[in-house]
Amino acid sequence: MADNDKPKIPRGFATMSPERRREIAALGGAAVPSAKRGFSLDRDLAIEAGRKGGMSVPGEVRSFTRDPELARKAGRKGGIAAHRRGYQKSHKT
Repeated sequence: MADNDKPKIPRGFATMSPERRREIAALGGAAVPSAKRGFSLDRDLAIEAGRKGGMSVPGEVRSFTRDPELARKAGRKGGIAAHRRGYQKSHKT
């Protein structure tokens, strides 16, 4: 019997009722202590982690390194989304 032929047995959230899943989702990460939410508390830590993650990928395979137009489009899209959310009004730098 191949792996694809095995019947799938529900696990984790799939075994829960929709009501129970909603209860858990409503907690919205409340189970995580604030001390463990480093990136939301320390912007510099988040920036450094992102930089390290980016450095772990060789330059020749980074999408934006190979395709500057893709980078421009992504930046434009992010700027438009931030503007729609009112980012400039609530996050002055």
